[in-house]
Amino acid sequence: MSAGAALDHVVINVLHRMDEAAATFAALGFQLTPRGHHSLGSINHLMMTPGAYLELVGLPETGPQRRDVVDSPFGLNGLVLRSRDADATHARLAAAGLAAGPPVSFSRPVTVDGISAEARFRTVRLPAALFPAGRLYHCEHLTPDLVWRPDWFAHPNGFLGIDALTVESPDPAGEAGRYAAACGAPAEHVDGKCLDGTWRIRLGDMMVAIVPGERARFRDVGLVFAGLDPLAARAGSLPGAEWTRLGPDRGALALPALDLRLLCRARS
Repeated sequence: MSAGAALDHVVINVLHRMDEAAATFAALGFQLTPRGHHSLGSINHLMMTPGAYLELVGLPETGPQRRDVVDSPFGLNGLVLRSRDADATHARLAAAGLAAGPPVSFSRPVTVDGISAEARFRTVRLPAALFPAGRLYHCEHLTPDLVWRPDWFAHPNGFLGIDALTVESPDPAGEAGRYAAACGAPAEHVDGKCLDGTWRIRLGDMMVAIVPGERARFRDVGLVFAGLDPLAARAGSLPGAEWTRLGPDRGALALPALDLRLLCRARS
């Protein structure tokens, strides 16, 4: 199966609970970038890697409120693909029969090495009705050097990257077709007694699994670490965190207060 678009980042929507979410992830050993304030009316923290990153997005207490964040469910709710050219991406999606909105430009101030600058982006969003499990959109980074900073790659818990996303759907075959068109990658049906009904789409180093479920949702995200002991130790001392060891190099971290389940593995 050929690879399609690369993953840019995965989004966790925390609405007006950014302080709580940021404190939780910091306590778990993730290094968070300074809080960003988008021109669209949202705030964020990033957990960076040299490749795809994890984003906490939320809403400011006052001022403009970013509509797509307001309208999105709390928790894991954003699959973002990398675009080299937002206009070309929009044209490709239109040719595939997907009624994507026109490219939207926005920015956020950043300070790098004591110098103020503006990180700028263009996104192409797909209709929520076509992707009810969660927001799916493409992002063109106009200033990638202000986002991928090597000093933000070092995480005390050894976080290295994102390698999986599980999407539940009442109609996994239909959902897989729409995801494949949006991602520009084929969907592969997985046969077998335990995996019957599952579809997979590869996005570079990440695998999206679309599985049968009673309702459409992003169920869990898979993260890669240098080793699991630092994360397990921090999770064990954090109230509300539920760590389950699934094997010598795998574990599951549930954060019920944030409606999150993280499937974690050690780098092989």
